[in-house]
Amino acid sequence: MDPSALASCFASLSCVVTQTTSGLIIGALLFLVAAGLTLIFGVLGVVNFTHGSFYMLGAYFAYSAYVASGSFALAIAAGALGVAAFGLVFERVFMRRVYGSDVLMQLLVCYAFILILDDVVKMVWGPEFKSMGVPDAFRMPPVSVAGGVVPAFYLFLIGATAVIALALWVVLVKTRLGKVVRAAAINPQMTSALGVNTGAIYGAVFAVGSLLAGLAGALAAPVRSVAPGMGFSILIESFIVTVIGGMGSVSGALVGALLIGLVRSFGSIGFPLFVEGIMFLAMAVILVVKPSGLLGREAAR
Repeated sequence: MDPSALASCFASLSCVVTQTTSGLIIGALLFLVAAGLTLIFGVLGVVNFTHGSFYMLGAYFAYSAYVASGSFALAIAAGALGVAAFGLVFERVFMRRVYGSDVLMQLLVCYAFILILDDVVKMVWGPEFKSMGVPDAFRMPPVSVAGGVVPAFYLFLIGATAVIALALWVVLVKTRLGKVVRAAAINPQMTSALGVNTGAIYGAVFAVGSLLAGLAGALAAPVRSVAPGMGFSILIESFIVTVIGGMGSVSGALVGALLIGLVRSFGSIGFPLFVEGIMFLAMAVILVVKPSGLLGREAAR
Protein backbone atom coordinates (compact mmCIF):
# COMPACT_ATOMS: atom_id res chain seq x y z
CA MET A 1 0.00 0.00 0.00
CA ASP A 2 1.32 3.42 -0.97
CA PRO A 3 -1.17 6.20 -0.07
CA SER A 4 1.55 8.79 -0.65
CA ALA A 5 1.73 7.82 -4.33
CA LEU A 6 -2.03 8.26 -4.63
CA ALA A 7 -1.83 11.65 -2.90
CA SER A 8 0.94 12.69 -5.30
CA CYS A 9 -1.24 11.68 -8.25
CA PHE A 10 -4.17 13.78 -7.02
CA ALA A 11 -1.76 16.69 -6.62
CA SER A 12 -0.83 16.45 -10.32
CA LEU A 13 -3.53 17.40 -12.83
CA SER A 14 -1.82 15.44 -15.60
CA CYS A 15 -1.86 12.29 -13.47
CA VAL A 16 -5.52 12.80 -12.61
CA VAL A 17 -6.41 13.20 -16.30
CA THR A 18 -4.43 10.13 -17.34
CA GLN A 19 -5.81 7.89 -14.59
CA THR A 20 -9.35 9.17 -15.07
CA THR A 21 -9.13 8.36 -18.77
CA SER A 22 -7.86 4.87 -17.98
CA GLY A 23 -10.71 4.45 -15.49
CA LEU A 24 -13.26 5.56 -18.06
CA ILE A 25 -11.93 3.03 -20.57
CA ILE A 26 -12.26 0.23 -18.03
CA GLY A 27 -15.70 1.52 -17.08
CA ALA A 28 -16.83 1.78 -20.70
CA LEU A 29 -16.02 -1.85 -21.48
CA LEU A 30 -17.50 -3.00 -18.17
CA PHE A 31 -20.68 -1.06 -18.86
CA LEU A 32 -21.23 -2.66 -22.26
CA VAL A 33 -20.86 -6.15 -20.79
CA ALA A 34 -22.78 -5.40 -17.59
CA ALA A 35 -25.59 -3.60 -19.46
CA GLY A 36 -26.27 -6.72 -21.52
CA LEU A 37 -26.02 -8.90 -18.43
CA THR A 38 -28.42 -6.78 -16.39
CA LEU A 39 -30.83 -6.36 -19.33
CA ILE A 40 -31.11 -10.13 -19.71
CA PHE A 41 -31.57 -10.61 -15.97
CA GLY A 42 -34.08 -7.76 -15.67
CA VAL A 43 -36.38 -9.13 -18.40
CA LEU A 44 -35.75 -12.88 -18.41
CA GLY A 45 -34.77 -13.37 -14.77
CA VAL A 46 -31.76 -15.44 -15.88
CA VAL A 47 -28.22 -14.95 -14.62
CA ASN A 48 -26.32 -15.51 -17.87
CA PHE A 49 -22.92 -16.82 -16.80
CA THR A 50 -21.91 -17.31 -20.45
CA HIS A 51 -21.87 -13.53 -20.95
CA GLY A 52 -18.11 -13.37 -20.49
CA SER A 53 -17.71 -15.98 -23.23
CA PHE A 54 -19.85 -13.81 -25.53
CA TYR A 55 -17.38 -10.98 -24.88
CA MET A 56 -14.56 -13.35 -25.85
CA LEU A 57 -16.35 -14.42 -29.04
CA GLY A 58 -16.88 -10.77 -29.98
CA ALA A 59 -13.14 -10.14 -29.72
CA TYR A 60 -12.30 -13.19 -31.85
CA PHE A 61 -14.94 -12.41 -34.49
CA ALA A 62 -13.63 -8.84 -34.70
CA TYR A 63 -10.03 -10.05 -34.92
CA SER A 64 -10.83 -12.44 -37.79
CA ALA A 65 -12.85 -9.82 -39.69
CA TYR A 66 -10.08 -7.23 -39.27
CA VAL A 67 -7.36 -9.62 -40.44
CA ALA A 68 -9.48 -10.60 -43.47
CA SER A 69 -10.63 -7.12 -44.49
CA GLY A 70 -8.45 -4.54 -42.75
CA SER A 71 -11.64 -2.62 -41.90
CA PHE A 72 -12.22 -1.76 -38.24
CA ALA A 73 -15.85 -0.85 -38.93
CA LEU A 74 -16.43 -4.30 -40.41
CA ALA A 75 -14.63 -5.85 -37.43
CA ILE A 76 -16.97 -4.09 -34.99
CA ALA A 77 -20.02 -5.19 -36.99
CA ALA A 78 -18.75 -8.77 -37.14
CA GLY A 79 -18.12 -8.88 -33.40
CA ALA A 80 -21.44 -7.35 -32.40
CA LEU A 81 -23.78 -8.97 -34.94
CA GLY A 82 -22.00 -12.33 -34.91
CA VAL A 83 -22.42 -12.65 -31.15
CA ALA A 84 -26.01 -11.37 -31.34
CA ALA A 85 -26.85 -14.15 -33.81
CA PHE A 86 -25.08 -16.74 -31.66
CA GLY A 87 -26.85 -15.46 -28.53
CA LEU A 88 -30.24 -15.70 -30.22
CA VAL A 89 -29.59 -19.33 -31.22
CA PHE A 90 -28.28 -20.10 -27.73
CA GLU A 91 -31.41 -18.63 -26.15
CA ARG A 92 -33.87 -20.32 -28.52
CA VAL A 93 -32.25 -23.76 -28.36
CA PHE A 94 -30.96 -23.98 -24.80
CA MET A 95 -31.81 -21.19 -22.36
CA ARG A 96 -35.54 -21.05 -23.06
CA ARG A 97 -35.77 -24.64 -21.85
CA VAL A 98 -34.57 -23.72 -18.37
CA TYR A 99 -36.66 -20.56 -17.80
CA GLY A 100 -38.37 -20.91 -14.47
CA SER A 101 -36.12 -23.83 -13.53
CA ASP A 102 -33.95 -24.03 -10.48
CA VAL A 103 -31.11 -21.51 -10.56
CA LEU A 104 -28.61 -24.35 -10.29
CA MET A 105 -29.89 -25.82 -13.56
CA GLN A 106 -29.46 -22.46 -15.31
CA LEU A 107 -25.93 -22.09 -13.95
CA LEU A 108 -25.01 -25.62 -15.05
CA VAL A 109 -26.15 -24.93 -18.62
CA CYS A 110 -24.23 -21.66 -18.71
CA TYR A 111 -21.09 -23.13 -17.15
CA ALA A 112 -21.14 -26.00 -19.63
CA PHE A 113 -21.07 -23.51 -22.49
CA ILE A 114 -18.23 -21.55 -20.90
CA LEU A 115 -16.11 -24.70 -21.12
CA ILE A 116 -17.40 -25.59 -24.58
CA LEU A 117 -16.76 -22.14 -26.05
CA ASP A 118 -13.26 -21.95 -24.55
CA ASP A 119 -12.39 -25.25 -26.23
CA VAL A 120 -14.02 -24.20 -29.51
CA VAL A 121 -11.94 -21.02 -29.53
CA LYS A 122 -8.76 -23.04 -28.95
CA MET A 123 -9.63 -25.37 -31.84
CA VAL A 124 -10.54 -22.59 -34.28
CA TRP A 125 -8.05 -19.84 -33.40
CA GLY A 126 -5.45 -21.73 -31.37
CA PRO A 127 -4.47 -21.41 -27.70
CA GLU A 128 -1.92 -18.63 -28.19
CA PHE A 129 -2.58 -14.91 -27.62
CA LYS A 130 -3.70 -12.83 -30.60
CA SER A 131 -3.01 -9.13 -31.04
CA MET A 132 -5.22 -7.02 -33.27
CA GLY A 133 -3.43 -3.72 -32.76
CA VAL A 134 -4.83 -0.21 -32.92
CA PRO A 135 -6.49 0.44 -36.32
CA ASP A 136 -4.67 2.74 -38.73
CA ALA A 137 -7.39 5.39 -38.43
CA PHE A 138 -6.46 5.93 -34.77
CA ARG A 139 -2.68 5.87 -35.16
CA MET A 140 -2.17 9.55 -34.57
CA PRO A 141 -0.53 11.67 -31.87
CA PRO A 142 -2.43 11.46 -28.57
CA VAL A 143 -4.50 14.39 -27.38
CA SER A 144 -2.98 16.40 -24.55
CA VAL A 145 -5.45 17.46 -21.84
CA ALA A 146 -4.06 19.49 -18.92
CA GLY A 147 -0.72 17.77 -19.36
CA GLY A 148 -2.28 14.31 -19.47
CA VAL A 149 -2.01 12.10 -22.55
CA VAL A 150 -5.20 10.62 -24.04
CA PRO A 151 -4.88 8.29 -27.08
CA ALA A 152 -7.32 8.94 -29.91
CA PHE A 153 -8.73 5.42 -29.71
CA TYR A 154 -9.59 5.97 -26.04
CA LEU A 155 -11.62 9.04 -26.96
CA PHE A 156 -13.45 7.03 -29.62
CA LEU A 157 -14.20 4.21 -27.19
CA ILE A 158 -15.52 6.59 -24.51
CA GLY A 159 -17.62 8.48 -27.06
CA ALA A 160 -19.05 5.29 -28.57
CA THR A 161 -20.02 3.98 -25.15
CA ALA A 162 -21.72 7.27 -24.27
CA VAL A 163 -23.76 7.10 -27.49
CA ILE A 164 -24.74 3.48 -26.80
CA ALA A 165 -25.76 4.31 -23.23
CA LEU A 166 -27.92 7.19 -24.47
CA ALA A 167 -29.49 5.01 -27.16
CA LEU A 168 -30.34 2.31 -24.61
CA TRP A 169 -31.96 4.87 -22.33
CA VAL A 170 -34.02 6.35 -25.17
CA VAL A 171 -35.23 2.94 -26.37
CA LEU A 172 -36.08 1.61 -22.91
CA VAL A 173 -37.67 4.78 -21.51
CA LYS A 174 -39.03 6.79 -24.44
CA THR A 175 -40.32 4.23 -26.97
CA ARG A 176 -43.28 1.88 -27.11
CA LEU A 177 -40.91 -1.06 -27.55
CA GLY A 178 -39.17 -0.11 -24.33
CA LYS A 179 -42.49 0.02 -22.50
CA VAL A 180 -43.38 -3.45 -23.80
CA VAL A 181 -40.00 -4.81 -22.68
CA ARG A 182 -40.43 -3.30 -19.21
CA ALA A 183 -43.96 -4.66 -18.99
CA ALA A 184 -42.72 -8.14 -19.94
CA ALA A 185 -40.10 -7.87 -17.22
CA ILE A 186 -42.60 -6.89 -14.53
CA ASN A 187 -45.60 -9.07 -15.45
CA PRO A 188 -45.00 -11.45 -18.38
CA GLN A 189 -48.33 -13.26 -17.92
CA MET A 190 -50.39 -10.09 -18.23
CA THR A 191 -48.25 -8.88 -21.13
CA SER A 192 -48.81 -12.15 -22.95
CA ALA A 193 -52.57 -11.99 -22.22
CA LEU A 194 -52.65 -8.59 -23.95
CA GLY A 195 -51.42 -10.19 -27.17
CA VAL A 196 -47.69 -9.53 -26.93
CA ASN A 197 -45.45 -12.38 -28.05
CA THR A 198 -43.30 -12.60 -24.94
CA GLY A 199 -41.21 -15.40 -26.46
CA ALA A 200 -40.13 -13.04 -29.24
CA ILE A 201 -39.43 -10.31 -26.67
CA TYR A 202 -37.25 -12.70 -24.68
CA GLY A 203 -35.31 -13.73 -27.77
CA ALA A 204 -34.81 -10.13 -28.86
CA VAL A 205 -33.66 -9.01 -25.41
CA PHE A 206 -31.20 -11.90 -25.17
CA ALA A 207 -29.88 -11.06 -28.64
CA VAL A 208 -29.43 -7.38 -27.73
CA GLY A 209 -27.69 -8.29 -24.48
CA SER A 210 -25.40 -10.64 -26.42
CA LEU A 211 -24.77 -7.91 -29.00
CA LEU A 212 -23.58 -5.55 -26.25
CA ALA A 213 -21.13 -8.19 -24.96
CA GLY A 214 -19.87 -8.86 -28.48
CA LEU A 215 -19.52 -5.15 -29.12
CA ALA A 216 -17.47 -4.77 -25.94
CA GLY A 217 -15.19 -7.59 -27.08
CA ALA A 218 -14.78 -6.03 -30.52
CA LEU A 219 -13.93 -2.62 -29.05
CA ALA A 220 -11.52 -4.19 -26.56
CA ALA A 221 -9.65 -6.25 -29.16
CA PRO A 222 -7.34 -3.40 -30.31
CA VAL A 223 -6.17 -2.64 -26.74
CA ARG A 224 -6.46 -6.03 -25.02
CA SER A 225 -4.84 -9.39 -25.71
CA VAL A 226 -7.30 -11.77 -27.39
CA ALA A 227 -7.00 -15.19 -25.77
CA PRO A 228 -9.13 -18.15 -24.65
CA GLY A 229 -10.70 -17.52 -21.27
CA MET A 230 -10.40 -13.73 -21.57
CA GLY A 231 -14.07 -13.37 -20.69
CA PHE A 232 -13.82 -14.80 -17.18
CA SER A 233 -12.26 -11.79 -15.42
CA ILE A 234 -14.61 -9.29 -17.05
CA LEU A 235 -17.57 -11.54 -16.17
CA ILE A 236 -16.67 -11.38 -12.47
CA GLU A 237 -16.23 -7.61 -12.61
CA SER A 238 -19.50 -7.27 -14.53
CA PHE A 239 -21.34 -9.12 -11.77
CA ILE A 240 -19.80 -6.74 -9.25
CA VAL A 241 -21.02 -3.84 -11.40
CA THR A 242 -24.57 -5.20 -11.66
CA VAL A 243 -24.74 -5.85 -7.92
CA ILE A 244 -23.47 -2.35 -7.11
CA GLY A 245 -25.73 -0.65 -9.65
CA GLY A 246 -28.75 -2.90 -9.05
CA MET A 247 -29.67 -6.08 -10.91
CA GLY A 248 -31.94 -5.17 -13.81
CA SER A 249 -30.99 -1.47 -13.89
CA VAL A 250 -29.11 -0.35 -17.02
CA SER A 251 -28.50 3.11 -15.55
CA GLY A 252 -27.20 1.41 -12.42
CA ALA A 253 -24.83 -0.62 -14.59
CA LEU A 254 -23.42 2.64 -15.98
CA VAL A 255 -22.90 4.12 -12.52
CA GLY A 256 -21.40 0.90 -11.18
CA ALA A 257 -19.09 0.45 -14.18
CA LEU A 258 -17.71 3.98 -13.95
CA LEU A 259 -17.22 3.58 -10.19
CA ILE A 260 -15.34 0.29 -10.59
CA GLY A 261 -13.30 1.66 -13.48
CA LEU A 262 -12.11 4.63 -11.45
CA VAL A 263 -11.46 2.45 -8.39
CA ARG A 264 -9.28 0.13 -10.49
CA SER A 265 -7.41 2.99 -12.14
CA PHE A 266 -6.60 5.05 -9.05
CA GLY A 267 -6.38 2.01 -6.78
CA SER A 268 -3.57 0.58 -8.92
CA ILE A 269 -1.46 3.56 -7.79
CA GLY A 270 -2.25 3.69 -4.10
CA PHE A 271 -3.23 0.06 -3.39
CA PRO A 272 -1.76 -2.06 -6.20
CA LEU A 273 -2.04 -5.30 -4.22
CA PHE A 274 -5.56 -4.67 -2.96
CA VAL A 275 -7.44 -3.43 -6.04
CA GLU A 276 -9.62 -6.54 -6.26
CA GLY A 277 -10.25 -6.35 -2.53
CA ILE A 278 -11.41 -2.74 -2.80
CA MET A 279 -13.96 -3.69 -5.46
CA PHE A 280 -15.42 -6.51 -3.40
CA LEU A 281 -15.35 -4.34 -0.28
CA ALA A 282 -17.30 -1.63 -2.10
CA MET A 283 -19.83 -4.25 -3.21
CA ALA A 284 -20.19 -5.58 0.34
CA VAL A 285 -20.72 -2.10 1.81
CA ILE A 286 -23.37 -1.22 -0.78
CA LEU A 287 -25.17 -4.53 -0.22
CA VAL A 288 -25.28 -3.84 3.52
CA VAL A 289 -26.52 -0.26 3.10
CA LYS A 290 -28.81 -0.87 0.10
CA PRO A 291 -29.29 -4.55 -0.76
CA SER A 292 -31.01 -3.78 -4.07
CA GLY A 293 -28.01 -1.80 -5.33
CA LEU A 294 -27.61 1.93 -5.94
CA LEU A 295 -30.38 2.19 -8.56
CA GLY A 296 -32.05 -1.20 -8.26
CA ARG A 297 -35.71 -1.74 -7.47
CA GLU A 298 -36.56 -2.78 -3.95
CA ALA A 299 -37.96 -6.30 -3.77
CA ALA A 300 -41.70 -6.44 -3.29
CA ARG A 301 -42.73 -7.57 0.17
